[in-house]
Amino acid sequence: MNETPVKQQNTGAYYGQAVASFGIAGAAVAIGIYRLETDGWVRAFLGVGVLYLTTSAFTLAKVIRDRQER
Repeated sequence: MNETPVKQQNTGAYYGQAVASFGIAGAAVAIGIYRLETDGWVRAFLGVGVLYLTTSAFTLAKVIRDRQER
């Protein structure tokens, strides 16, 4: 007997918590970099590094999701 797998759906609260957590973490890092007592180019370098890490994490998550859906 072939059973159709149940597709699990995330609740709205779970989605909201994930979005809020991402926003709070991003704001905390941005404020931390802004308030760092160093030259502007060091803060800019750290900011670009955070943006690169964030986009890489989204890309990795998408690749993993796409691979699991095969």
